[in-house]
Amino acid sequence: MNAFQTRSAPVIETPRTILRPHQLDDFDAYVVMWADPLVTRFIGGKPRTREESWMRFLRHSGLWSLLGYGFWAIEEKASGRFIGEAGFHDLKRDMEPSIEGIPEAGWALASHAHGRGLASEVVGRVLAWGDETFERARTVCIIDPENTGSLKVAAKCGYRELLRTTYHDAATILLERRV
Repeated sequence: MNAFQTRSAPVIETPRTILRPHQLDDFDAYVVMWADPLVTRFIGGKPRTREESWMRFLRHSGLWSLLGYGFWAIEEKASGRFIGEAGFHDLKRDMEPSIEGIPEAGWALASHAHGRGLASEVVGRVLAWGDETFERARTVCIIDPENTGSLKVAAKCGYRELLRTTYHDAATILLERRV
């Protein structure tokens, strides 16, 4: 087991959110979020079915238990409701160049949480956790070239474009962050 491995996500906070392990009670809100075309237009390109969301939901605990990192559920402090997810994963993506073995940051917020600066707040905290935790100083992320909102969040958090490539026959930008 790596020095930073845990059995589940630790609880961390930002001024407006609590980042915590996904819970079964989150699943219905999770399904609604991933069925929303505003959320999926740049992440896979199409809304997910309940079954597809379930498979994605299950991988969260698996990532934490096997890799010692993964995605957190994002809970809004003021309302207590699930508003998205963020964290790191290694999905063994079939893309060139390979990013296998490098923690890949990702984030998604429910559309009702867009436009409030929450993504930058959450991603900044997730990256601070990664800086404290990972033995390596490099993380990556991939973003659709048309996703200007996420590109702004990534730039604000220290990611820089490495190159443009394709993933699942779609254009994507590979960004990296070094500390």
